[in-house]
Parts: sequence; structure tokens; C-alpha cells
Amino acid sequence: MTLVDRALDRLLAHDMAGFANLWAEDGVLEFPFASPGYPRRVEGRAAIAEYLRGYPDLLDIREITEKTVHETADAGVTVVEFEVAGVAVATGKPYRLGYIAVLTVRDGEIRHYRDYWSPLAAAEVLGGADQLLTAFAGGRDA
Repeated sequence: MTLVDRALDRLLAHDMAGFANLWAEDGVLEFPFASPGYPRRVEGRAAIAEYLRGYPDLLDIREITEKTVHETADAGVTVVEFEVAGVAVATGKPYRLGYIAVLTVRDGEIRHYRDYWSPLAAAEVLGGADQLLTAFAGGRDA
């Protein structure tokens, strides 16, 4: 099983601690398309675990509906396109959103994860931009 498969399995299992444990101790989670007030970068496994801790209380991810993995010229870098489907917990609305992630892996751990997704699309399902910012930015530095 690849690291991408393990990561997506942990998301489906709502195992956010296990998902965060895939990062290196000094790994980075980055959001290049972050909206104002939303964190652009989370550094370190412990900070990533804290950031992800409440994710299942926001989104009940029930399936990965699509997944395409692209290998690159650098064996340590993988690009994955995937779509998740589930339910926004607060609103009960169906949640279906596509993501593109660029993972840099060394020694079996994620060193850098760039997460390309649409905060605006997520905000619509979660009940608005304020709810999205409160849920994910809550006191974190952008």
C-alpha cells in the first residue's frame, strides 16, 4: 500500500491522528490557495495533528470517489488528484469536492504536502465563509 493510499484510508476512517503521523516531525502542510484569514502553512507534525484534530466534526468523509496518482521525475514527489464525498456535519449538506495534492516524501514520511482545494466551495457547504474560517483558522497564524 502506498503512502497516498494509507493517507486516504486514514481520512476515510476519520483517523486524523494517524493521518498526521504520516508527516515527518518537521513536515509542512501548505495551502497555496488559502483565503484571507485561513492558515497558509502549518509546520511540524504536532501542529498538523492539532490542525486536523477536529476535521471529522466538520466533514464526515464517506468515500473517495476518484483518485489519480501521477508519478514525477523526482521519485520523492507525487501528485494526486482525488475527490471526496460525504456530509458537512453542521449543515447536513452533501459534500463533494476535488483536491490536488503535491506530496514530497522522504524516508517514508511526508516532508511537504501542498493542498490545492477551493475554500470557497467548502465554505458554501459548511454554511458560509465565517464558519469555514472559525473551523479551520481558529486562532492559528496565517
